[in-house]
Amino acid sequence: MNPKVMTEKEWLVVGMSFYGDPFSQASGWSEDNEIGLLWKRFMAFDLAAIKHRTAPDTFLEIHIETRETAAKGVFEVFVGVQVDRLEDVPVECVVKVLPAAQYAVFTLEGQQIVSDWSNALRDWMASSGYTRSHKYFIQSYDPRFKGMDKIDESVLDAYIPVKRAA
Repeated sequence: MNPKVMTEKEWLVVGMSFYGDPFSQASGWSEDNEIGLLWKRFMAFDLAAIKHRTAPDTFLEIHIETRETAAKGVFEVFVGVQVDRLEDVPVECVVKVLPAAQYAVFTLEGQQIVSDWSNALRDWMASSGYTRSHKYFIQSYDPRFKGMDKIDESVLDAYIPVKRAA
């Protein structure tokens, strides 16, 4: 897996979040774990209420590590949509402002999506001269993602914020 390295401006994202161990009830890519339940809650929301969407057919899942992640296995999962300005944000939603950054963008296809691609990421980091610049990553679901029931036909992009290693 060789990513494209690209610079992105600040991302404004409106959505909903969960903090904790999302795999305590069901592991992996399951609609029954906290990530799946978060997606169900978000998709049941009136998405038309979120104004100024930059790409109406693209949804984001952001995993944000905290000081407790390594010790307790807890982190924040945020799902939402990118907007170009923060006006009329529904009160049921929260906002994430992701900094302008360089990103290594990995395009994952089929079973790569549900596999543990952290080893491939570490291997690429070790040989590329880059390191992570922030403790989050983004999974971008656009029309190429066909659903969990059609994972072999699906594609998604994973954005890892990076910087040149010292």
